[in-house]
Amino acid sequence: MTAETINVNGRRISYHSSGGSERTVVLVHGNSSSASTWRPLLDGQFGQRFRCLALDLPGHGNSAPAPREEYSLPGYASVLAGFAADTDAADAVFVGWSLGGHVVIEAAPSLLQASGFVIFGTPPVASAAQMGEAFLPNPAMNIGFSATVSEADAVAYASSFTAPGSPIALDQFTGDILRTDGAAREGLLASVGEGRFADQVAIVTALRQPLAILHGQDEQLVSLAYLQHLSIPTLWRGKVQVIPGAGHAAHVEQPEAFAGLLTEFITDLG
Repeated sequence: MTAETINVNGRRISYHSSGGSERTVVLVHGNSSSASTWRPLLDGQFGQRFRCLALDLPGHGNSAPAPREEYSLPGYASVLAGFAADTDAADAVFVGWSLGGHVVIEAAPSLLQASGFVIFGTPPVASAAQMGEAFLPNPAMNIGFSATVSEADAVAYASSFTAPGSPIALDQFTGDILRTDGAAREGLLASVGEGRFADQVAIVTALRQPLAILHGQDEQLVSLAYLQHLSIPTLWRGKVQVIPGAGHAAHVEQPEAFAGLLTEFITDLG
């Protein structure tokens, strides 16, 4: 995994790349995370085969912070579209985890050459009012929208990423949570409350490219029933793909199963 930087929309964006040369895969992390969350994928056989690009969103990881008003789904989507264009990745498969999945959906109408999309930990919603149905009640989610986060808060938030009783070490999540610009969380909450995001249900319904939705069987934050209720014409294999032994962070908890599904999705693209 190689660390690099690029200027996108006037912002310094950090990203990691893998050594693979086959189809490009752009990976977008979740709220208060970073590109390092994709290390198992980039350093494994998947990254050795495919050209993986994992960016740090503004205010996350090693990317430069942004003005508070740019910490929003439209702001992040603009960065993603610019990043894809500037790294010759316009025809990539775009993979988004949690917030990253919402960013991928928001950017999809601008990613006309994309080969396909993969989201997990991400329920597409049409409005803020729909979030109560799309997400499971979990008080830890409030931490993801708080400007100030203590170490105890970071542990509580990270605990919601994995399946209950998971042996996964939480420090790989808590470090990213604590280093994230607090204004990014606060700004995201404000933008969502103001309705500054697209109708994601309409976007996924109108997609021409295949969309894979993955879901950890022991997910603590997202409702599987809600996902299964959606009608998406290009949904890969016609249903949500459930990953046993995983929660919200399936790419970390079950990296081999996760990489296997991504590989199968890419293979099906032809």
